[in-house]
Amino acid sequence: MKKVLFLDRDGTLVLEPEDYQVDSLDKVEFYPQMFFYLSKIVRELDYQLVMVTNQDGLGTDSYPEDTFWRAHNMILRALENEGITFEDVLIDRTFKDENALTRKPNTGMVLHYMNDEQYDITNSYVVGDRITDMQLAANMGAKGIWLANDPDLGADEINEEQEQLADTIALTTTSWAELYHYLKSQGRMANVQRTTKETNVTVHLNIDGRGQYQNETGIGFFDHMLDQLAKHSGCDLIVKVEGDLHIDQHHTIEDAALALGQAFRKALGDKRGIERYGSCLLPMDEALAQVAIDFSGRPWLVWQDEFKREMVGQFPMEMAQHFFKSFSDQAQCNLNVRVSGDNDHHQIEAVFKAFARAIKMAVLRTGTELPSTKGVL
Repeated sequence: MKKVLFLDRDGTLVLEPEDYQVDSLDKVEFYPQMFFYLSKIVRELDYQLVMVTNQDGLGTDSYPEDTFWRAHNMILRALENEGITFEDVLIDRTFKDENALTRKPNTGMVLHYMNDEQYDITNSYVVGDRITDMQLAANMGAKGIWLANDPDLGADEINEEQEQLADTIALTTTSWAELYHYLKSQGRMANVQRTTKETNVTVHLNIDGRGQYQNETGIGFFDHMLDQLAKHSGCDLIVKVEGDLHIDQHHTIEDAALALGQAFRKALGDKRGIERYGSCLLPMDEALAQVAIDFSGRPWLVWQDEFKREMVGQFPMEMAQHFFKSFSDQAQCNLNVRVSGDNDHHQIEAVFKAFARAIKMAVLRTGTELPSTKGVL
C-alpha cells in the first residue's frame, strides 16, 4: 500500500505573504531548508506526494488566474528541478464562508485517496501550517505534521489545538529538518502476529531502528541469537513466543523464523531504492561464517556447517538450518550460509552476526529505483 504526504503549499512549501496570495513571482519565497529536506524525503523514504491547497476565490476578480498560474507553475518547476514531483495537485477555489465539501478541512478533494485500497491513509501524513490542515488529517484518518505558523492563532491557542487534536498531530514544529528526521525515524516497520495450536508469536520490526531488542522465546540461547541479529543489523526487534516447549523447541524456533521472515517482507514493501544484496565474512575466534543474502522475491537456501554438538544451551543445532530455511521461505530471499570452526557456540553465533551484517547491507536505501531489470521483486 502507498503512503502519502498531503502537502499544503502556502506556509509549507513557500512562505505565505501578508495578503495570503502568492499571485506574483516577487512574492515567491520558499520555506527555509524545504528543498534540502523534502528532496531527502523523496530520495530516502517511501511516500507519494500530493499537494492540497485552498486558494480563496481563485478565478474571481480578487484573485485572477493568470497571475496565480505564473507563480504556481514556477514553484512546481523549481521543485521538479530538485527531483520533487507530485502525484496530484489539488486546488480548492472557494471562499471560507461557502464551506464547500472540497475546501480543507473537508475531505472532498481527497476522497478518492481515502476510498482507494492501494493507499495506506492510516500511515500517511497531512503537512501544513494551518490548524485546518490538522483537522483535515483528523477527518481523513491520517496523521498530521503541523508547521505551526498559523497566523490566526496565538501560542495559547496553538497549545489548546494540540491538546484537542493530540491523537492526530504527530509532530508540531517550524523546522523542515525536524520534520525530515521525524519521518526518517518512523522507518520501515512491520508487526506480525502468528497464532497456531502450537505457538503464539508476535514480531515487531523496525528496519530503520537503532539495534534495540527485547526478545523472549523461552529458549535462552535463541534469545541471544535474536539479540545479535538486532544489534548487528541496526534493526529494532521484539520477538515474543509462547510455544509448546514441553514437547520440544522445534515449533517455537520454526514459527519465530516464519513470522520474522514475514515481517521483513512486509517492512521492505516494494523494495525500491534498497541495495537488495548483502554479504559478510565474519570471524569469531576460530570460527568463520560467510553469509550472502538477496531479497530477490524468491526463497532459496544453501547451507554448509561443521556442527558437532546436538545442543548449544537449549537450542538444538539441527534447528539452525531450519531457522534460516523458514526465514528464507517467508522473507522470499536467497540465503547462502557457510560456516567452519571447532566450537559450535562460536559457529552459530558467527552465522547470526554475519546474517545481521548482510541484512544491514542489503536493506540500505541508496536511491528510489527498483533494483531489478524485471520491474518487480
